[in-house]
Amino acid sequence: MDPRNTRLAEQLIDYSVTLQEGEKIYIEIKGLEALALGQELVRVATVRGGVPFWYYNDETLSRGFIKNAGQAQFAAWGKFHRPIMEGVDAYLGVRGSTNPFDLADVDADHMKWHDQAYWDEVHIPVRLKKKWCVLRYPNPAMAQLAERATEEFADFYFRVCTLDYRQLSAAMDPLAELIERTERVTLKGPGTDLSFSIAGLPAVKCDGHRNIPDGEVYTAPVRDSAHGVIQYNADTMRAGTLFKNVRFEIENGKIVDATCDGDVQKLNEQLDVDEGGRYFGEFALGLNPHITSPMLDTLFDEKIGGSFHLTPGNAYEQANNGNKSALHWDIVCIQTPEWGGGEIWFDDQLIRKDGLFVLPQLAGLNPESLL
Repeated sequence: MDPRNTRLAEQLIDYSVTLQEGEKIYIEIKGLEALALGQELVRVATVRGGVPFWYYNDETLSRGFIKNAGQAQFAAWGKFHRPIMEGVDAYLGVRGSTNPFDLADVDADHMKWHDQAYWDEVHIPVRLKKKWCVLRYPNPAMAQLAERATEEFADFYFRVCTLDYRQLSAAMDPLAELIERTERVTLKGPGTDLSFSIAGLPAVKCDGHRNIPDGEVYTAPVRDSAHGVIQYNADTMRAGTLFKNVRFEIENGKIVDATCDGDVQKLNEQLDVDEGGRYFGEFALGLNPHITSPMLDTLFDEKIGGSFHLTPGNAYEQANNGNKSALHWDIVCIQTPEWGGGEIWFDDQLIRKDGLFVLPQLAGLNPESLL
């Protein structure tokens, strides 16, 4: 047993979901390599006095259902899983799929029915109200997407995932306070000139209790307030398809034109899953100093230091702008000089330029402070 798995399991059980004696925890595992961490999670949860439920849900198993089931079968599947999620106090999702493209050949209707049953029925209305945390687990496929050697990537992974999140959490406080005093956000950069209101919406710190790795502070745009254009520069994966240089034109909060390098039709199919898919449900600033470049993994890419993501689809309940959707697609724009730079303005004040905070009260979030 790799001792790093034990350390990570203890962090997840004790800090991320703070499992208490007698509480029930749902542990979802994807991928054979992830079973090593799954074993430690079951053991540590039990030693702490918890009651674990474990579920192996890799795409190599699920694709036979997702590709062939009818709409009624998906609905029944969601209704079966919902009471299980309702019956637990905490949830941990360990995702280490062998092939992230295993659902690439599933048609749009089947993916829509899956998302409606899995997210609309089980995760969004039930799981998000629990104590929960999700993470990826390193494997050769993940290392390949990151273009790194498998062993070197594993070292990077455990270093990132065991960051001192208590220190990061304290450094986030001034940013969260500033967000809650701000009425309007303006984003500027190559291909991007966009503004929207965040008035009256709370700031939420992501400091190791929801995702591992973690490191973002998020809120949500007022649903119909966004105007302008945004050009994302990090590649993104959804429904087994790779999208590059995603670009949105936005009017009255709605994406009225969506293009990319690649399958534009499939991009628009994702946004058209329901009415809320073309509105935004989250705006977040990435803050993790260890993560500096994208690797086609949302849980890492959305935390890139010096990045932001503006998310089409469902709003989280903690910062709820009223937008509901089966979609929640975190697409990332990096603003460090290597990626073209950019600016973030809160009201009439520049707060971040080229990925670095310029206000003294936010300097604790710059890499030299956190590292």
